[in-house]
Amino acid sequence: MNLSHVLYKVSNLEDSVIEFQNRGFKVEFGSKNKPHNALIYFSEGPYIELLNKAPVPFYTHLILRLLGKGKVAERFKHWKSVKEGFFGLCLENHKTNFDKEQNILIKNGQNYFITNSNRTDPANRILKWKLLFPYELKLPFLMTRFNIDPKPKNFIHPNGVKKIKCISFGTDQNLIPIIKELCDDRTLKLFVGKDVKSVTYEKIKTADNNVYDVHS
Repeated sequence: MNLSHVLYKVSNLEDSVIEFQNRGFKVEFGSKNKPHNALIYFSEGPYIELLNKAPVPFYTHLILRLLGKGKVAERFKHWKSVKEGFFGLCLENHKTNFDKEQNILIKNGQNYFITNSNRTDPANRILKWKLLFPYELKLPFLMTRFNIDPKPKNFIHPNGVKKIKCISFGTDQNLIPIIKELCDDRTLKLFVGKDVKSVTYEKIKTADNNVYDVHS
């Protein structure tokens, strides 16, 4: 698996989109109607998801708990309560299933929940994918590739950022081997600690020589 995207919690989605645009990033809302998130895509590697709230309503939380999937609901509860900034990580394969990943998780005694997801983006593309949420909250969640690749081709952001160069992700010592078995992406640097520590970028000089703050 590769890194899919890193989550960035925001308190106000519209204001945060403007803030990141002022920092020289091209940002698009995730959905055509009533978006709960926004995306900063790069032509290569993982992207950034600006998330205002967990994309599940209250009744879904209730159903998950009634179905014995309370650990999944706890992940969404964490997404709601986490402070503003980078906080979560998603891994992605290039398939339409999680056969290999399920075997790894089962071998390591990790339970999980799989569901389908879709959205219509601002370009009117219907994106479809699957999600896998480990019960262990200190493991990243997983997704299959989109049925349509939404990333721009040969794109450099106005601030000169070409791609994410490194994401430092902290978790428990005993979970690091599992993540390494799932993901061989060199962009990911693991350490014993808590959640996303830093995100750094690969940047080229901008044509207009404007100075942008792209600190993560």
